[in-house]
Amino acid sequence: MNNVIEVKNLTKKYDKLTAVSGISFEVQKNEIFGLLGENGAGKTTTLEIIEGLRKPTSGEIKVLGLDVSRDGQKIKEKIGVQLQSSAYYDHLKLNEILDLFGSFYQKQVEKAKLFKMVELESKTNQYVRNLSGGQKQRFSIIASLINDPEIVFLDEPTTGLDPLARRHTWDIISEIKKQGKTIVLTTHYMEEAEILCDRVAIMDKGKIIASDQTHRLIEKTKHPYKIEFILEKDDPIFIKRLIGDCEAEACDLIKLPGKTSHYEMNIKSQSALNRAVGLLQSKNPESLKVGKATLEDLFIELTGSRIKEEEDV
Repeated sequence: MNNVIEVKNLTKKYDKLTAVSGISFEVQKNEIFGLLGENGAGKTTTLEIIEGLRKPTSGEIKVLGLDVSRDGQKIKEKIGVQLQSSAYYDHLKLNEILDLFGSFYQKQVEKAKLFKMVELESKTNQYVRNLSGGQKQRFSIIASLINDPEIVFLDEPTTGLDPLARRHTWDIISEIKKQGKTIVLTTHYMEEAEILCDRVAIMDKGKIIASDQTHRLIEKTKHPYKIEFILEKDDPIFIKRLIGDCEAEACDLIKLPGKTSHYEMNIKSQSALNRAVGLLQSKNPESLKVGKATLEDLFIELTGSRIKEEEDV
């Protein structure tokens, strides 16, 4: 594979605080690569160092074969960086902002093409402050595309959006990939990373604790299968039998909040799953759902906590 980003032993310290601690990873051409982690994990700091917005304490970073420490201006011509809506000038209209941003680069994309891509053709003479949350995010994405970059950096691209606007943004990100571009994004939405990303790196306390293709990471969970079920009434004897039949060491039973008979089982093997499903079906439960582990399950397993839905620092 052709690596377009190479990060080796990257460290960033602020006095006694180590925000990023000796991480290494690569990003391949035309993939969507996700950096995942809780608030303060170091993912945004990592992104900003790669973009050339912060200087590392130590380490080596290459973007498109260029050294970030020496070739910053050349790199900026080839990358696009999404800004938050608060970074735009209040007195400029959308088309004027794109004109301004385009003037910073030798190469420019036709504005009309970008506005059409995100269905903002009717908003070109509007101010950013008059846009909805979803429209602001869509505009911030096309602003990062004005120079036709080879790599696009998106930092929390769907934060604060409602589910419909979030999915619309996912479609836009997928379309950008189809155009042959490489995308590096940070997100705290596990479902988003699972749907969009070809590969992810999970960060915790400044370190990368897992990195691989998304589906391969999920397959590495201790309990790759899960069952959620509701019994008509609580039955401790049946529950004890259920755990025994599927091998106690191969499953993890959790009583969910709400109904006393609402459970989730995380299961280690296919054989244990089959036994548990068979026994549950004989009990005629009110509800029975069988599924596989998710990226969030893996994150909880690795870090011991659910990811907080808030912006990184």
